[in-house]
Amino acid sequence: MSRRLLLLLSLTCAFGVGNLYFPQAITPLIAAGLGTSVDSATLVVTAVQIGYTVGIFLLVPLGDRLPHRPLLVTLLTLSGVGLLAAACAPTLPALVAAGAFVGATTVAAQIISPMAAGMVPADRRGAVLGTLLSGSIGGMLLARTFGGALGEWLGWRAPYLVAGALVLALAAVLARALPDGTAATAPPTRQPYPALLAEPLRLLRAEPELRRSCFYQATVFAGFSAVWTCLPLLLAEPAYGLGAQTVGMLALVGAATMVCTPLTGRHVDRRGSDPVNLAALLGTLGAAAVLAAGGWGGTPGLAVLVLGTLLLDVAMQSGMIANKTRVYELRPDARSRLNTAYMTCGYLGGSAGSWLGVRVYGLAGWPAVCALVALLAVLALARHLAAPLRRRGTDRAAGAAAPIAAHSTGEPTGLPAEGRCAVPVPVPVRARVQAQVPQSPHE
Repeated sequence: MSRRLLLLLSLTCAFGVGNLYFPQAITPLIAAGLGTSVDSATLVVTAVQIGYTVGIFLLVPLGDRLPHRPLLVTLLTLSGVGLLAAACAPTLPALVAAGAFVGATTVAAQIISPMAAGMVPADRRGAVLGTLLSGSIGGMLLARTFGGALGEWLGWRAPYLVAGALVLALAAVLARALPDGTAATAPPTRQPYPALLAEPLRLLRAEPELRRSCFYQATVFAGFSAVWTCLPLLLAEPAYGLGAQTVGMLALVGAATMVCTPLTGRHVDRRGSDPVNLAALLGTLGAAAVLAAGGWGGTPGLAVLVLGTLLLDVAMQSGMIANKTRVYELRPDARSRLNTAYMTCGYLGGSAGSWLGVRVYGLAGWPAVCALVALLAVLALARHLAAPLRRRGTDRAAGAAAPIAAHSTGEPTGLPAEGRCAVPVPVPVRARVQAQVPQSPHE
């Protein structure tokens, strides 16, 4: 994994994630260009998100079965063709269909992440994942600006045309730059495709550390989604009287996480995932406390919201790096399937957080949303603090079962079958005795 290749993969992640978000900025332009309502034009954004979810479920597990270079090049090529088709769509239904296709094929970032984890040693894995996540964040933040500015200048079809051409060019570059085959990663699985799709659920049942990481991500991302879903409602109230443009400016504050995530990855490499998870959960709890003061309104309240959303964003992204590093260490031969399970749980948590956030905001306002974030962080923190106790109990149970298993086979604990005797002999003594005993009839 050279620096040039890492930069190229980060750029690919940025393009992949950006294709999900730039349609949000040109929805009014689409409505005007196709002669439909803005509400109807939002179906394009919904179709892209649904397509992306389907792509994670149907295509990401293939990263454990197919060579990565042809898989990524094929997906990027299909995504580029879909973007060009969207640019030429004559009607809204055609654009919605093209958007769903683009969403399903633009899952390159979710395949690159487990691929890159297998191409570097364990002591570099966190830093590499942090750099890739930095690229994804940059794509997410800049895509809206790119789409909006280009759409206002040249019309709504221009962002699709430019994005499609860039993605196709990136596919051509990756076809030459990526290493051939899967020699740098674990051997590919030979499971049939239906079994491959069912494997993420089986991994969730079999891997406690995967369930733990999924729980952390689902709870923190639920709080993150609740805040960003309800933030426009808060800013529209008389205390602020601000519009969607202010929400967009607040979102740009998250660009600071592009600097923080590589640093977080290096901390994960040096200290492990658990300390970073603890800091991320405490940061989420602190962000909830800071954001609660955002109900003041005016300039002080807006400054508090900037600080709170930045802290929440850094905590969520840092926790994701720690979680993914832990998850990828579980099964090197199943990293794409592990990533499918992890990302699915995270998206489910985010959807639930948005739904809950709107409801608690309607019942008790912004303080209730902040209380929800705090409650979710406390649940994850309690699970995190209980993890060492659970591991200790598992180790004790395994230690207690070992003598029983040895007794049931008739072999003393700690000795191989050829070393059976009535009294266990210390290993150094046994080694000296064996050194003096002829090993074959010819000695």
